[in-house]
Amino acid sequence: VQLQASGGGLVQAGGSLRLSCAASGRTFSSYAVGWFRQAPGKEREFVAASSWSGGTTNYADSVKGRFTISRDNAKNTVYLQMNSLKPEDTAVYSCAAARRWNSMMVHTTTPYDYWGQGTQVTVSS
Repeated sequence: VQLQASGGGLVQAGGSLRLSCAASGRTFSSYAVGWFRQAPGKEREFVAASSWSGGTTNYADSVKGRFTISRDNAKNTVYLQMNSLKPEDTAVYSCAAARRWNSMMVHTTTPYDYWGQGTQVTVSS
């Protein structure tokens, strides 16, 4: 599975962006997908994750109520809708795919088998 994140850009605080994670591979619909971000000088952190069906999702506390993860398996694409953006959301956002959904570990990098290149999100104050 190959992943490519896109949709990043520069936005003012309070604005919105929608990131996309496009995947190759016929079995993508069977993979759980997570979004992670990394700001300069900081460790990579979990943002959100979705089970293979989209029926189960998980969010970091810092983005709950503002970000929404969704997927369209027919298009092999997972989305991250980001609303009410804050300067502290500035980071490189990457998507990752896991063969198995592990609700206890989706917030860590451990379950993820494939990673895509990131897309830069910059939120100005």
